[in-house]
Amino acid sequence: MNGRLECEFSLVRYVPDPVRNEFVNIGVMLREAAHPDVSVVRFTKDWARVRCVDPDADIAMLEAMEAEMRRRLLETGTETTPLIKTIEDSFSHQLQMTEPKACLAENVIAEMDQLMRLYVEPRRERARQALSGRQAIARSMRTQFEHARVWDLMRKRIAASAYTRPGDSLRIDCGYRPNGTVRMFHAVSLSGDVELAKVLAFSVPSLRAGVARVENAELELTAIVEPLRNGKGEVAVDEDFVQEYRFGVETMEAQQIRVLTVNDLERVAETARKELRV
Repeated sequence: MNGRLECEFSLVRYVPDPVRNEFVNIGVMLREAAHPDVSVVRFTKDWARVRCVDPDADIAMLEAMEAEMRRRLLETGTETTPLIKTIEDSFSHQLQMTEPKACLAENVIAEMDQLMRLYVEPRRERARQALSGRQAIARSMRTQFEHARVWDLMRKRIAASAYTRPGDSLRIDCGYRPNGTVRMFHAVSLSGDVELAKVLAFSVPSLRAGVARVENAELELTAIVEPLRNGKGEVAVDEDFVQEYRFGVETMEAQQIRVLTVNDLERVAETARKELRV
């Protein structure tokens, strides 16, 4: 085998909604086939993708689980089935492990690095793009609501299907109802992709009708986007982006979606604080 080690690995996945079976790979468990007691586990240190699919994910618990897995591997040695069952039961199947797959490795540590790059850690360029897009907007939104002490009082990942029809996969980031109006907020990046803006515009009429039917209330849906101009008032991107940006904003506003930027979040959060009487 050209001096390579026969190994097998399993991916550790975070599944925020087991029914929908959407997942994010968060770690790898790797062991030598000839020496199954030689097992290593590594979780990601960048939880951005997890927070993107589940803003309320318990990151501290996931980090603690990595240490617990290592401890149990030392105790159980070659037997991983009890460990896998404990993991899945403890997280109500929000944490799952894939079936083992074979691989050839120069050494365990180098192979772990490679597997993390392939399956878990996004490339640096993709990470930068994600950070400048919807993920960064959603993070800013949560931060401002937390500073206003209203985040814990808000609904998160609101299923549109509760108001539209079964099978609607759209989930609105967060919202609250202070009186006769349901206020919902969703992060929308217009940087290079206006598809989400079109999805919201398409969805809001039935969502609005559903809120009126189910909650006997009006819906105010706010899209939070990145600012078009930088702090000096200059357009921070090229003309193609400007056109896409304006198209996205106009598409949403045509359906009475309120469009604000992250620069407005402090004011939005302060309004929430007053309405929720914090």
